[in-house]
Amino acid sequence: MLTLNPIALEQFASDNYSGICPEALEYMLQANHGSAPAYGDDIWTQKATDYFRDLFETDCEVFFVFNGTAANALSLAALCQSYHSVICHETAHVETDECGAPEFASNGSKLLLGKGQNGKLTPEAIATIVQKRTDIHYPKPKALSLTQATELGTLYTVDELLAIQSVAERYQLRIHMDGARFANAVAAMDVTPAEITWRCGVDVLCFCGTKNGMAIGEAIIFFNRSLAEDFAYRCKQAGQLASKMRFISAPWLGLLETGAWLRNAQHANRCAAYLEQQLSSLPGVEILSPREANGVFVSLPETAIDALRNKGWLFYNFIGTEGVRFMCSWATTTARIDQFVQDIKTALAATRSVNAHPEVEDSVAPVLQERP
Repeated sequence: MLTLNPIALEQFASDNYSGICPEALEYMLQANHGSAPAYGDDIWTQKATDYFRDLFETDCEVFFVFNGTAANALSLAALCQSYHSVICHETAHVETDECGAPEFASNGSKLLLGKGQNGKLTPEAIATIVQKRTDIHYPKPKALSLTQATELGTLYTVDELLAIQSVAERYQLRIHMDGARFANAVAAMDVTPAEITWRCGVDVLCFCGTKNGMAIGEAIIFFNRSLAEDFAYRCKQAGQLASKMRFISAPWLGLLETGAWLRNAQHANRCAAYLEQQLSSLPGVEILSPREANGVFVSLPETAIDALRNKGWLFYNFIGTEGVRFMCSWATTTARIDQFVQDIKTALAATRSVNAHPEVEDSVAPVLQERP
């Protein structure tokens, strides 16, 4: 008999750690009955594609790939030539965590990094980068990449997106949106998906299914259909054309048709809000950035961090902050949060005790530095 160990329980390192939600799994099992045409010529893929068009209220082009790295890299490659550049925030996932995939897929399009509070690009930062150089010796800015929700868990408001659209139109920049947690953004902002994408000038969205309850699978949605010309060939060449496509598209249909995509995001956001509420009153805990979606970024004493990891809790030190990131998912429970918070309280109390008696040596645990 398999014995469940603490690491197998719900963790706070990433929403990638969670399993498959019931709706996605049920539709995958339904798609497993009998045979179906390969490479996306099946009814599941057609239905999921049509559902995205209804959801976004526009006739968009939809492609399915295995993971977010491929989705971001291939879509940016479709927006740029090799001599172009992409403007993104300095903490953007495409810059810090894609192992150079956007540059590789585009045969060299350079990422130009902008600053902005709480992980968000500003129109001023974009304009400064565009105006920095216009000579032929410098890669020509051609696209923007916005992360919604951002790597620091914050959200671009509709007004902020419209302001960015204005500067993008001024400098003829195309807009890519990395929607690794797009569902969480829609849930938190209480807007329609259309309101924060194509109606704000977004040309292509990478809509994540993996963090929202699927096993694998991202949807690349081109609102500017002309940019999707021959994109299917790009997916095939990159090894991202699934032969049994229905096992990606059917779970997507499960999320969309049942409304689970939004319920899952709402639940994850509520859990993060509850976690933030529990942590905000604890001495020794500092909330580092606004909690607007399903991530909580905090500063803790190193001794408390070590103690938590020694107890089997998994979470990440985070790029761009002085602290750690706690992520909630569709599968997070308040009971598990309460258990986590109790262990944080115990670790903080031990830290205060050690600080009061410095002759007690601290135990040191390995620090997990990377994140998915």
